[in-house]
Amino acid sequence: MEYSLTQITKAVKGKRVGNPGEEITVTDLLIDSRKLITPEKCLFVALKSQRNDAHRYIPDLYAKGVRCFVVSSLPDDLSKFPEASFIQVKDTLAGLQMLATWHRKQFSCPVIGITGSNGKTIVKEWLYQLLAKNKQVVRSPKSFNSQIGVPLSVWKMKAFHDMAIFEAGISEPDEMGKLQQIIQPDIGVFTNIGQAHEENFLTLAQKVGEKLKLFTKVKSLIYCADHNEIQEVILRTKLLDNIQVFTWARKTNADLMVKNTSRSDHFTHIDAVFKNEPASIRIPFTDEASVENAITCWAVMLFLGYDQTFIAKGMETLQPVAMRMELKEGINNCSIINDSYNSDINSLSIAIDFLQQQRRHKKKTMILSDILQSGRNPAELYEDVAALLKNKSIDRIIGIGKDISKQADKFDLEKAFFPDTEEFLEKYPLHSFQNETILLKGARVFAFEKISRMLEQQAHETVLEINLDNLVHNLNYYRSRLHPGVKTMAMVKAFSYGSGSFEIASLLQFHRVDYLSVAYADEGIELRNAGITLPIMVMNPEESSFDSIIKYNLEPEIYSFRLLSLLEEALQKSGRNHQPVTIHIKLDTGMRRLGFDKEDMELLANRVREVGFFHVGSIFTHLAATDDPTHDDFTRFQIDLFNRMALMLTERLDYPVLLHALNSAGITRFPDAQYDMVRVGIGLYGIPSAGEEEEHLKPVSTLKSTISQIKQVKAGESIGYSRAGRASHDMTLAVIGIGYADGLNRRLSKGKGSLYIHGQPALIIGNICMDMCMVDITGIACNEGDEVIIFGPPQPISSLARMLETIPYEILTSISRRVKRIYFRE
Repeated sequence: MEYSLTQITKAVKGKRVGNPGEEITVTDLLIDSRKLITPEKCLFVALKSQRNDAHRYIPDLYAKGVRCFVVSSLPDDLSKFPEASFIQVKDTLAGLQMLATWHRKQFSCPVIGITGSNGKTIVKEWLYQLLAKNKQVVRSPKSFNSQIGVPLSVWKMKAFHDMAIFEAGISEPDEMGKLQQIIQPDIGVFTNIGQAHEENFLTLAQKVGEKLKLFTKVKSLIYCADHNEIQEVILRTKLLDNIQVFTWARKTNADLMVKNTSRSDHFTHIDAVFKNEPASIRIPFTDEASVENAITCWAVMLFLGYDQTFIAKGMETLQPVAMRMELKEGINNCSIINDSYNSDINSLSIAIDFLQQQRRHKKKTMILSDILQSGRNPAELYEDVAALLKNKSIDRIIGIGKDISKQADKFDLEKAFFPDTEEFLEKYPLHSFQNETILLKGARVFAFEKISRMLEQQAHETVLEINLDNLVHNLNYYRSRLHPGVKTMAMVKAFSYGSGSFEIASLLQFHRVDYLSVAYADEGIELRNAGITLPIMVMNPEESSFDSIIKYNLEPEIYSFRLLSLLEEALQKSGRNHQPVTIHIKLDTGMRRLGFDKEDMELLANRVREVGFFHVGSIFTHLAATDDPTHDDFTRFQIDLFNRMALMLTERLDYPVLLHALNSAGITRFPDAQYDMVRVGIGLYGIPSAGEEEEHLKPVSTLKSTISQIKQVKAGESIGYSRAGRASHDMTLAVIGIGYADGLNRRLSKGKGSLYIHGQPALIIGNICMDMCMVDITGIACNEGDEVIIFGPPQPISSLARMLETIPYEILTSISRRVKRIYFRE
């Protein structure tokens, strides 16, 4: 939506000061000056807090092109901002909330409001996963449920949305009334009630009553009737006199009566009765919190009138909700997890859980700042923090801030405390960090980015950024295309297509893929040493690697009788022939590369049965052309041959064996051949193999460098080795800190390729050197140190591959390991 400043001034009941010229319209709200994207249509709301006043960022934003501001106090010298328009209000937070309230009133689509002590974000995200299959749904980003987050969430409503889902959180009395006015929900969802922020309420009933203020004007309310505290307050307030209620319960009568839950493997089966008819769902989670959240979502979907079959299908493919973190290589063989955006108590345990997921190092260190605005007594707060660290087996705490330093005696572990970040950097010996994983968890005011810079591994400024959220999105896309029960094998060979082995494997393990696959045994060993416990298939086992494969519990692909015999010999020598080793049998159905042929089936079946210490984990084949419709007949021939060959083996075995044939492209194009498992490879990394994937996948990797030097070159001068480049005109030249040793293909030399600076293409001039290259930046406004994009928005890796007449695989796997990988989550 686009609004004029006149409309906005009226909505916030403000006074407009400054540029009286032509009417300005805005589409974007900004509260964090560091996140500016499009200044032309941006309205900056200068919020004030106890520790920060965003008014001080106005000069910098004005210099960057922002012209519209909501302020509580005007700049001292308005003449410095001749083109700016200021909307002055008494309180900028209240102004932000009033603007969002007015914006919400422009829409009539159903709005779901969610509150509760726990589960708000999960319920919201899972409802989105369920509803977005057939509706345009807008939802709160992540856990934007605060007095600031809610207005920013509601601002995302657009005319094309069919439904909105917003969560609301409170920490003290008299907050929910404001959020109700902003969200104006039609349907309410109350997840549960617990002890979060209990210190700010006299009783639990008072907190329930405060949360129920979100639902004072809803048409319908959905909740669990087993929560007595919620039920009692609802009955006492006579809320039921005016609204329709839909309840679920295990113990009392309800619209959805849950009768039984049973867990097996990684799934929970939930049986219930709805409208006197049996109903059931199956979810890919086993913890009790996920079960409760899923049942709440089930109740909402039933209330909205969705068919049980539709609901059950969606429930089976629910995906974990991604967390925001940044993982980097650190000094002295350390790993750095940077979560230095905030230090609120609610996100602390999540961050520690992410720390625990990193298995590369045994030692875990946390660098933690004061936890701000918790509303709790500091002694009690940090006693709880200390208990949490002890329970999570954190080895060392470094506390930064006056409050946490005063509570140092609460922490019974290796510890050090400093009043501020500057003193820590000045006095703490950084060489003491060795072979450990370090979590940075700090409020922004403590500037933990300074610590992060000091702890990061020093490397040249060419980096490969890997967006873990997008990788999870791509994984979930492929999972959404699978039949229920089909497993996922993720390919992490070739350094995870250049993205980094154990970092990607750790993420995939967290998101519960069933198998990993590597090319060679040493890749699998590296993953085992990094704490990866998933089954790992080795696709190219070598004779010399069988001892290591056995030692590290890796699972070799067997594609010939020779390999089978070599593995048998290695097992006998190791003395482990009493312990079955899982193998994966490769069949050649037409690729004509590796694998057993049809004529080998009878002998192969006999060999496997005779040797009692082989366990066949899977039988698979490699389809040659699933991405190319012109070869579909051949693909179907391969699938048919695989069916017949696999049957000749499985009918001789007295235990179930997984079958798999499809790669990324095959998942979408040949769904009838998904068998028991699929192999997801390049598609995970955002590279579409089939045309229909392109609109669904998100790019994962961005290769960046910087401008090292800018110089002027006269027309006719030569540039670079062999004088291969010539300046056809007076030229501004930029030297970029990336070369062919980093993975920049030399075939892009002499004007064939371009790099992007501030969104504009800069032609490569002359030959690409080992460590650098030169580009023509004539007409591009830039400075030394500015960012340069090799691939990623706005130059997709597929475009670069077309220039080189190659495939994206080659480009990704060519990126040198000396290029620093930075992993991040939004």
